[in-house]
Amino acid sequence: MRLIGAVALVVCGLAMAMPNRAQTQQPQSPWTQPAADLAAQIADILGPGQAQLTVRNLSSMQAGEIPAIRRQLEQDLKAHGVLPAGPESANTIRVTLSENARERLWVAEVVEGNETRVAMVHVDTVSALPGAAGEHMVLRKERMPNLLNRAGVVLRDTPILAAAEINGHFVVMFSDRISVFSSIAGSWSESNTFAMERKLTRDPRGVLIPAADGRTFVAYAPGAECSGSYSLPLTGENQESGWAVRCRASDDPWPIYQSADASSAPALRAFFNTARDYFTGVVTPALGVDLPPFYTAGMIPRAAGGAALLLAGIDGKVQLVENGMIRTVSGTRDWGSDFAVVRSGCGSGTQVIASGSGEAANDSLRAFEIHAAEAVPTSAPLTMDGTVTALWTALDGKSAMAVVRNAAGENEVDRVTALCN
Repeated sequence: MRLIGAVALVVCGLAMAMPNRAQTQQPQSPWTQPAADLAAQIADILGPGQAQLTVRNLSSMQAGEIPAIRRQLEQDLKAHGVLPAGPESANTIRVTLSENARERLWVAEVVEGNETRVAMVHVDTVSALPGAAGEHMVLRKERMPNLLNRAGVVLRDTPILAAAEINGHFVVMFSDRISVFSSIAGSWSESNTFAMERKLTRDPRGVLIPAADGRTFVAYAPGAECSGSYSLPLTGENQESGWAVRCRASDDPWPIYQSADASSAPALRAFFNTARDYFTGVVTPALGVDLPPFYTAGMIPRAAGGAALLLAGIDGKVQLVENGMIRTVSGTRDWGSDFAVVRSGCGSGTQVIASGSGEAANDSLRAFEIHAAEAVPTSAPLTMDGTVTALWTALDGKSAMAVVRNAAGENEVDRVTALCN
């Protein structure tokens, strides 16, 4: 009986000592390795003993992630003989979580009495993301048909501010007018032209937003607001398309993004600085936070519900406005001033197509997903045939429209679609 009992005790002891298979097979946290590396460096400096640990977050990580990182650090430090202590301890470990456009940097200041030494680890932003998207899509461009004026001449050297396909027509905003084009023999022929008085600016911008009914639109240019509507063509000899466009002088705020499903008019509007060609940062309704001046804005839906406002600022920073806070989005150093939000159905479902920074002879577009406050590339760059001068979400919400100016000063309109790999 004693032998049986002894065997039983040994078996129980072995069972308790064996690791739980379910636990060993659990996926590691993305912070496991950098926390282990930083703890090892700290232990080499401090040696076994006690120390007070503080963690400060200056990165774009969500605040909810910080407690898990702290617990991981405490666990790894204990494994090296460094035990947590209170403020009365003579030793202090101050960890700062920071980042730049390419990577995260964790810095630990190890204080022993009057001496301070530093340890640090680099954390790659893409590999650190749980389920990072990778390049799971490709961008495809399709050149829209030529625009012909009433004399049948191709309009190539006229700057295009915005455009949209509405009810079988192509409505285009130029710097001085809005024109309606009809599809004839593989080209768009100008059928109606409406003058648009506006304030002269050095870099004209404009927005043209179709309504969900497919028959009306609103358009804004510096100092002008236009509304367009379509009715059935007249019968008999007059076969003009039934378009009517009315413009008036206006300094009212512009709608700053197009709803991805075009189901309703955009609710957020921003005041445009006509003297400097950007939005001032003053929006209506107010968001409870002061926005910086910006060129472009878009809404990013969140998996948990709600949405965040994405801004391309005039200082080159891309920022995210969410829950009353403004955070800089890492991974956007090479973005230009224009982007478009599309719902492709690939990956997380929503991507941002951004132009490259600078005015390159051959610009490029690339798709990104926004995880927390990090832009993760989800496609290879798509080379364009010139400089992208305007970029916006198409009416279908699934593609983007880009105006491209080539080296000869000629303009074209391309549709860019994101396709799942």
